[in-house]
Amino acid sequence: MLDKIKSLSKQTLIYGTSTIIGRFLNFILVPFYTNVFPPSEYGVVAVVFAYIAFLNIVYSFGFEAGYFRFASANEVGDEKQNFTHPFLFITANSFVISGLILVFHSSIAALIGVKDESIIIYSAFILFFDALALIPFAYLRLKNKARVFASIKLVNISVNVALNLILILVFKLGLEAVFISNLAASLVTLLFLLPNILKNISFTYHKQLFNELWKFSIPYLPAALASMVVQTLNIIILRYLVDVKTVGIYNANYKLGIFMMLIVSMFEYAWRPFFLNNAKDPNAKVLFAKILTLFTGGASVVLIMLTFTIQDIIKIPLPFKGYIIGPGYWSGVVIVPIVLFAYMFLGIYTNLIAGIYIEKKTRYLPLITGLGAVLNIASAFLLIPVWGITGGAVSTLISYIAMAVYMYIVSQKFYPVKYETGKLALILLIDITALGVFFYTFGGLDTIYRIIFAVALSGGIISIAQLYKVKKLLKSNTK
Repeated sequence: MLDKIKSLSKQTLIYGTSTIIGRFLNFILVPFYTNVFPPSEYGVVAVVFAYIAFLNIVYSFGFEAGYFRFASANEVGDEKQNFTHPFLFITANSFVISGLILVFHSSIAALIGVKDESIIIYSAFILFFDALALIPFAYLRLKNKARVFASIKLVNISVNVALNLILILVFKLGLEAVFISNLAASLVTLLFLLPNILKNISFTYHKQLFNELWKFSIPYLPAALASMVVQTLNIIILRYLVDVKTVGIYNANYKLGIFMMLIVSMFEYAWRPFFLNNAKDPNAKVLFAKILTLFTGGASVVLIMLTFTIQDIIKIPLPFKGYIIGPGYWSGVVIVPIVLFAYMFLGIYTNLIAGIYIEKKTRYLPLITGLGAVLNIASAFLLIPVWGITGGAVSTLISYIAMAVYMYIVSQKFYPVKYETGKLALILLIDITALGVFFYTFGGLDTIYRIIFAVALSGGIISIAQLYKVKKLLKSNTK
């Protein structure tokens, strides 16, 4: 058993590290784009990739989840059939949808407000090649080939980043360079996966397997779409309520939430195997409660320090030219603390998810995500006309808070944990106070005073959460 746990930890570390490095490399493009593109052009990039994110789900049709379910045991059909059926279905589905996009690309461009029709054509091919890579990537994960998986993912991102720099700086291409780079990266990725595809492809049809795949996979479609609504729909709603320039400003500043997103991502990769491995420990619930306090405390320190320094961070000069975020986007920095706070609640939600996994009550996940999606749509349409991009960020925050609260209620019903609610409430009160001070004094306090205030509040949180005792606390709870 110990060997299995070590293997799981190793796989988790590789997947987690590659994902975090990948997201950071992608983030490098944000300073680059905001210094070379005006907000009106960067807004086009944001809108198109928001649609791509939604269409990725429609292209897969939930068959990636179906592959994991049936290929893990090969209960129906053999290994090659379990690979081939979802792969060929996704291929056929992608061919049809991309074909329709190519046929109607002019109308689609006009509908979503994109002047350069070639961007829609590139997007159709990006979606097609990305969809074809889904099952081969799932195969690598199923076979525990974490290093190969991570290497190909990093090659994809490296090609994308390098081509962006070359095409824009050397060849002086405009927005189309962004999409050509993504298309090239997707094609290179598929070429790296081609040996696994050829090795596993089979052209024997298994009716029962396909029927089972269909029945299992389709229910994942609405849940995945609901999750994407929470993550991405604000950009699309913004596009129809404000101008594309405002969308560009919103998207650039929203991406500064990467600082908290990386923390949540690292926590998630470590947390899922951790709580499953420790679920039967007699002190598990005490340990889980302490971890929520420590996570909330640590994330709050990051939230507060960034909230009061982000105005200075975005103005840091880059070595060659420009700033962390281009001057044309600085007006949107007001949303960054809200985005950070939203991601913190996503981390709390991730912590609370342990109970329903341990008790196998995951059927509640679509309901919780669905609630977040509905609230996101409703609040976006209500708040954006009043508060602009701030309303868009607040709608995301509302969604993640609601998901965390609903997850708490459901999890406590099946797996009650005595969380340190007093400490958590006090930490969140300090967070809210910090955000209130930020908005009340926005642009009116000197940097030194903002830093002093942030350090003072962070010190209070460190004391409440006992972050300085983290090693001792965790050891005492795992004995």
